[in-house]
Amino acid sequence: MSLFRRLFPLHKKLHSSSHSYSARSSMNNYFLRKRRKWPLSLYKTKWQEEKLTHQLSMQKLVESTPNRSPKTHLLSILLDSFSAYECDPTPNAYYFILKTLTQNPSTWDEIPLILDYIRKFENFETPEYIFTYLIKFYGDSNMTHLAYEMFFTMPAYRCNPSVKSLNCLIWVLCKNNYDLRIVLQVLVKSQLLNIWVEESTFKILIRALCRIGKTNNAVDLLKLMVDSGFNLDANICSLILSTMPDVKDCVGVEIWGVLEEMRKLGYSPKRVDLCNVIRFYVNNGKGIDALEVLNKMKMCGMVPDVVCYNLVLNGLIFEGEYSNADELFDELLVLGLNPDIVTYNVYINGLCKQDKMVEALRVLGCMEDLGCKPEMNTYHTILDGLCRCGMLSSVKEVLGQMKSKGLQLSSHIYGVIINCMIRNGEVDEAYNLLHEMVDMGFVPQSITFDGLIGLLCNKGSFYEVMELLSIMSTKNLVPGIRSWEAFVQVLSSAKE
Repeated sequence: MSLFRRLFPLHKKLHSSSHSYSARSSMNNYFLRKRRKWPLSLYKTKWQEEKLTHQLSMQKLVESTPNRSPKTHLLSILLDSFSAYECDPTPNAYYFILKTLTQNPSTWDEIPLILDYIRKFENFETPEYIFTYLIKFYGDSNMTHLAYEMFFTMPAYRCNPSVKSLNCLIWVLCKNNYDLRIVLQVLVKSQLLNIWVEESTFKILIRALCRIGKTNNAVDLLKLMVDSGFNLDANICSLILSTMPDVKDCVGVEIWGVLEEMRKLGYSPKRVDLCNVIRFYVNNGKGIDALEVLNKMKMCGMVPDVVCYNLVLNGLIFEGEYSNADELFDELLVLGLNPDIVTYNVYINGLCKQDKMVEALRVLGCMEDLGCKPEMNTYHTILDGLCRCGMLSSVKEVLGQMKSKGLQLSSHIYGVIINCMIRNGEVDEAYNLLHEMVDMGFVPQSITFDGLIGLLCNKGSFYEVMELLSIMSTKNLVPGIRSWEAFVQVLSSAKE
């Protein structure tokens, strides 16, 4: 017999009286739970009844809305749905029909009727989310003046506007490129409604200023935000620096000074921020300034990535600083960074601009060995440079490489190669390549046809000439002066 079984009779004997009492108490509680006679709270019952009637009224409204006739207003359906259960409409019911009306432009004229009824005949405090929805709706529908009016008439609907609805209105005004003076007017008037701007309001305004290119104003507002006791937001600082390179008119804007102002406010720039500073200088044709920022990054202990090097490399080549570009490309390799396709395309473009086609071909041959496959832009840059230098044999070689890899020429490169062949007197190959170009769906320029027709006339290939004229006719192209001069010369020689 186990210890538990030996002890259990003793335990049962010692606690038999308490056990019997607990059993009786349990039975009594069970009886009370199952047989209680006292009534429920009247308040609780009334609240449950109201909740049920509101649910039923709302269900009736939702079911009746899709089946309404065009002449029946939603307000009538709402009032009928709730009067059927002898209860008053709820704010959520009005919110539902307002959302339904905004989804169909033909019913937008019913919105003022709903709002007017709420203002005159309802007694509840209208929730703010109804007005924020309408403000955003009016802004998205290019009715910003109605959004403006809606915000300042909220107290008439027994609703005290807060910074949430204020932010919504400012966002709508900024999104629709409203005059900043109107935005400032809204901020001043909002103080009369006891609404004070928060950090979120500053962020909306700063983003709007960045979007329209007012970066200096955005920095001033950032200073005001910090002076007002709000925390410096690192994301806002990064946003200002990231939008500056896209600003079209940057006259008088000094991005390094902007960065220094942010540092004084306590912001520590990251690598992506300095990369945006580099992009700003490159977009404004200041490759040397971009190179200085790259050097400052290294002095500060930051390791620039290949994107930073690509930007600076592009800026230097654009300015014609080819010696600095060569040093930067070598530095990139020494640091162990892997050049990507952008790096090679930019560097090869610089070599082609200098007519260093042998070096460009050497870099093209090394790309795949270094794990980077050339793309269409790479080959097109090489072919353009080779044709400009008259290296037709190399053109044919690169063209063969492209065809073996299944790469297709663009319309521009077709024309460049054909014109190069025409200049070098390669009539037959130019003629075949032009046919290939037409078969690919491209339309050669008239000057290309004129040059080839002239060579074919001199060669006496009149059948090919007539075929080219037929192609020009189908493409709605008119032969140029060179073609007519070639015809006249051939006819004159035939008469003699």
